[in-house]
Amino acid sequence: MKFEILKFLSNPYTLIFLVLTIGSRIENIKIGKFKLGISGNLFTGLFFGWAVLNLLEGVSPDGQYYAGVQKILHHGLVPHNVAHFFLYLFIAAVGLASAKDLGKVLKKYGAKFVLLSVILTATGGLSVYVLRDNIGDGLYEMSGVYTAALTSSPGVAAALETTEDSSYAVVDDFANLSNETKDKILKVIDPSHQLTHFNTTELTKAQKDIFVHEAVASTGAANAIGFPFGVIMVILAMSFLPKLFRIDLEKEQAAFKVELESMKEDEATQKPIGKFNLIAYAFCIFSGLMLGSVQVYLGPIGYFSLGSTGGILVTSLILGHIGQIAGQNFRMDPATLNVFKKFGLGAFVGIIGLTYGNKVIAALFSSTGLYIAMLSVLVAFICMVVGFIVGKYVFKINWVMLSGAICGGMTSTPGLGAAIEAVESEEAGAGYAATYPFALVCMVLFTIVMNHLPI
Repeated sequence: MKFEILKFLSNPYTLIFLVLTIGSRIENIKIGKFKLGISGNLFTGLFFGWAVLNLLEGVSPDGQYYAGVQKILHHGLVPHNVAHFFLYLFIAAVGLASAKDLGKVLKKYGAKFVLLSVILTATGGLSVYVLRDNIGDGLYEMSGVYTAALTSSPGVAAALETTEDSSYAVVDDFANLSNETKDKILKVIDPSHQLTHFNTTELTKAQKDIFVHEAVASTGAANAIGFPFGVIMVILAMSFLPKLFRIDLEKEQAAFKVELESMKEDEATQKPIGKFNLIAYAFCIFSGLMLGSVQVYLGPIGYFSLGSTGGILVTSLILGHIGQIAGQNFRMDPATLNVFKKFGLGAFVGIIGLTYGNKVIAALFSSTGLYIAMLSVLVAFICMVVGFIVGKYVFKINWVMLSGAICGGMTSTPGLGAAIEAVESEEAGAGYAATYPFALVCMVLFTIVMNHLPI
């Protein structure tokens, strides 16, 4: 009998269920009045992501597993499609569970949610721009930090695409740039500083390609470093924000219940809840993926889509709100949906930890990396505090709904899970869904603007 430890640990499902087992236990730990909650899975994933990668990096080139280990080191401990699978389970469950009162929520808070989306994304963009001079040597790291702080996966794609387009536009116009800007570009192309505006009047195609490659790489690197710290901040903030502003959760829950009861009952609210329906659940995910793949041209923003996450959330909410279609009941047992929700979120957050564990530790020992990490935390905190103050004290939105709306305004899926857990109500999902699409458009727009600002 033999047991191959390296083969065992390099199996992504081994790591996922190890993190789920330990993280689910850790999440119940309380420090005073503060409970780790879903962040227990995140921290567990970060630890094992760092530990296992360090173990694999020590494999000898002569070993039988060396080729397989190198593939893992290149692609990551857990494939992206595995992470997406668990995310889809979570999002569909949240949408179906919070669909019942969707109509009431939109009637009461609709316009406020749109404004909150604009305020949150604009606050994040402005904060990063103000602090941009200290981000590092990369000229395009700003948009990477922005999308990292708001923990936005859709925003990353927009940041990378617009970085490539805008950086090409800059180098194509090299002759008309200021001498200071020329030297910044030449420093990226030639770190030895042999190229200056005195001896370089135009760029070759190869030099342009080097600059664009470095610009895109700096955006991606800034996002990769800052993203896990942004996630940590968003998840923890869902617990400490009410304590910071002395919000009584029980009173908020009671007040929200009264708000819902005072609103006129509609036909959708009164529809009966049935057993869990696998066909309906799977259809929500399938139709959501289809909706998320549809791209709409929005002029200067380019082609816009909800993405898989937004698509699944929207279809789950709509189908759950309608209730029954073609004999399939989309109003399902909350207890069963809760199992899918906890399982999907726990695994997804754990995978984030496994994916970024090594980067988090490395960032702590790098001056630029540490600054990007701290900046991501700071920007995320500023966004959430501004969102809380405006939402709670200006728009008078109940914390149960506001918690989800803040996360939706940041397009932060990990934050949604923490919000639902913190307020002990699925209704936070409706707030998230109402702000998410508008925040997504704003984030893409602000990312484009950011990448077209003078470097």
